[in-house]
Amino acid sequence: MVARSIEDDWQIRAACRGPDRRLFFPPAEGERRDEREMREQRAKAICRTCAVRRDCLDYAFRLRDLFGIWGGLNENERRAMLAERAR
Repeated sequence: MVARSIEDDWQIRAACRGPDRRLFFPPAEGERRDEREMREQRAKAICRTCAVRRDCLDYAFRLRDLFGIWGGLNENERRAMLAERAR
């Protein structure tokens, strides 16, 4: 069993936990553009209701996670945000 740190406790309260968590990452077999856009919109709608959205986004930035919706942003949006911060 992996010990959880106190700073990762936000994950327990995340709105994305549960049966819809598959919306936050692309399927292994790929998806059409319209399918991706629909999946991302649904995931982001869940993020908008989440009390720990900022913690989630900070976590993604720390990990430099390249895939999925984290903190309400997809990988392209996070990349753009990192580029803006670097300026």
